[in-house]
Amino acid sequence: QAQVVESGGGLVQPGGSLRLSCVASGFTFDTLGLGWYRQAPGKERELLATMNRSGGDTYTSDSVRERFTVSRDNPESTTYLQIKDLKPEETGVKYCTVGLKWCQGTEVPVST
Repeated sequence: QAQVVESGGGLVQPGGSLRLSCVASGFTFDTLGLGWYRQAPGKERELLATMNRSGGDTYTSDSVRERFTVSRDNPESTTYLQIKDLKPEETGVKYCTVGLKWCQGTEVPVST
């Protein structure tokens, strides 16, 4: 059964850093593109970054390009989102997708 499991969320202080991970299983990870999204309370889901199957082609939203980095480890069937200098207004749920499969999402509150 195909699934994507995310980890690494939790409370972060403003200006802090975080690395989110998504591990895929049940399908061939290195044949699929992937993406990362966020959804703030009361707002629509927003695309943060995408990466093609080899990792050679990446898109990052202008709003986070200087602070968010997407990567993948194909042998480990894992994708990462490295985030730095988090802002309180970035509180919300972070999601990853592998192909058409979504993870469960993880809360990332940014607060003192």
